Amino acid sequence: QVQLVESGGGLVQAGGSLRLSCVASGSIFIINDMGWYRQAPGKEREKVAVISRYGSPTYADSVKGRFAISRDSAKNTVYLAMSNLKPEDTAVYYCNAEITEIRGLSENYWGQGTHVTVSS
Repeated sequence: QVQLVESGGGLVQAGGSLRLSCVASGSIFIINDMGWYRQAPGKEREKVAVISRYGSPTYADSVKGRFAISRDSAKNTVYLAMSNLKPEDTAVYYCNAEITEIRGLSENYWGQGTHVTVSS
């Protein structure tokens, strides 16, 4: 089994910064793409940023220039550094990873989510 555990959410004023972390653990053989998604109240879940196994990032247009995704493959960890936060960034942020387990099974895993609230 594989687990993703996020941390780092919280309440911040507009213009502030937060850094989210997500650690994957379990019977992991390979972690391919890792990413962050978010879901605001009453809205659908949307992709925020994804980083490939080789470190290539992609971002939603709404966060380009403000958010930076990175990963530490040795620690099975992905980070999301968020700066110049806006009230519209308020959401539950979910970690996602495409993982091949030691037994050979490949699946898409989700974390439990961490709340980010940006006050105006």
